[in-house]
Amino acid sequence: MRTLLDTIGGIYQLARLACLTRFRFRGPYWTWRLHTAFGRGYPSRGEMLHGVLEYGRWMHRTRRMRGL
Repeated sequence: MRTLLDTIGGIYQLARLACLTRFRFRGPYWTWRLHTAFGRGYPSRGEMLHGVLEYGRWMHRTRRMRGL
């Protein structure tokens, strides 16, 4: 149950981040984020999706711990 709630919360946090960056996925934040996350190469589509969801779950858990 916790994983499902974390996944839902993570998707919300990813959507929130997309809104905050005005969906400019080629903008400075996302370019920096991709470079720091993956360095020189990109993983497969499945690995990328898994990594993005894990990042969203992490954001959700971090914000929940801080009480935001």
